[in-house]
Amino acid sequence: MEKITTERLVLRPWEDSDVDFVYDLYSRWVVQRFIGTEPRVMESLAEAAERVRRFQAIEHPVHGIWAVTRKTDGLAVGTLLLKPIPASGEEPLTASDDVEIGWHFHPDHWGNGYASEAATAVLEHAFEGGLDHVVAVTNPANEASQSVCRRIGMEHKGQSKKYYNATCELFEVENPATAKNTAAASISGGVAL
Repeated sequence: MEKITTERLVLRPWEDSDVDFVYDLYSRWVVQRFIGTEPRVMESLAEAAERVRRFQAIEHPVHGIWAVTRKTDGLAVGTLLLKPIPASGEEPLTASDDVEIGWHFHPDHWGNGYASEAATAVLEHAFEGGLDHVVAVTNPANEASQSVCRRIGMEHKGQSKKYYNATCELFEVENPATAKNTAAASISGGVAL
């Protein structure tokens, strides 16, 4: 998984030493309350270690789950993900053809614009990697994440039950290069210019 750098942040692969941060982040109700159909807090360091192993196991040229750290001091501030999104249906859920972007940030670092900055960089990475569009889903009550979606250029598509067996607010953004080619083809009557 490729490291991604922004003006203030470094998005890097997870390390074994990140277990304490993962536990601190995901053991907080304020973070977990909007995650999953039945939100629950992480209950042990062992669970955090398993989560870090799952994050580390993703080997894909474009997809990933990154540790978001501050460039100045290396302090972990959150998680940024780009991965296939599970389609609604029979349990266990299987990945759809769509790829989702998502973020979970420590409350001590909310309000600094880190989610928008990191997500913008990951969208750039996704589109440079050839994805033609990316989706995001949020709990209908999660207005903060919906604001991030809008700030990074995602279009609100309304509520959907297409993913995770849950009613979510759906956002989508197209790869600007793909969108331009599609628009050009439709203007020229289907003939590529």
